[in-house]
Amino acid sequence: MFAVIEGIEGSGKSTLQAGVAEVLRARGRRVTTTREPGGSPLGDAIRAIFLSPELEVAPVAEAMLVSAARVQHIAALIRPALARGETVICDRFVDSTLAYQGYGRGLDLAMLRGLCDLAVGALVVDVTIVLDCEPNLSRYRLDERGSARDRLENENAGFHERVREGFLALARGSERHVVLDAADSREALVVAALDAIEGATTRG
Repeated sequence: MFAVIEGIEGSGKSTLQAGVAEVLRARGRRVTTTREPGGSPLGDAIRAIFLSPELEVAPVAEAMLVSAARVQHIAALIRPALARGETVICDRFVDSTLAYQGYGRGLDLAMLRGLCDLAVGALVVDVTIVLDCEPNLSRYRLDERGSARDRLENENAGFHERVREGFLALARGSERHVVLDAADSREALVVAALDAIEGATTRG
């Protein structure tokens, strides 16, 4: 089972990932949690570059950086975990590239899909959980953290609204996507996400 959690900054992806993994492990499932960019030493190094607020990164360069990290991520962590029969829950994957660099930055979606297909190969996501979060709630949560913002977190509200709409557009009419309200309680979101994962397992 390969599950992905998507959403804009402050939507609660890492919190939901931790909650779902905790329940699945309590049920006896072997679970690997990971994130993008990241998941490998190379991916973590690219992540530091990608999110550095001190750097200017062209949109196409963004897409290429995350794609390079994704290739290594899949080879080093995701495929081996799936081969061991584990459930993999990833914070961000292909939809983030399409939403951020496509809808957010305005790059051609067909070009991005081709780049993503090259990086992913035959790997298929079983279920994608989209946490739909209003930019105002995102900003509030980021302010509550009190930590310095990274390069994407520093983008304006218009950018984050375009990214949000991108996630919703990608989910529209898709059987593998489940959209949840990021404003719901942690407990309710965990239950809904688990239902989505179990439902995907049954379909598979």
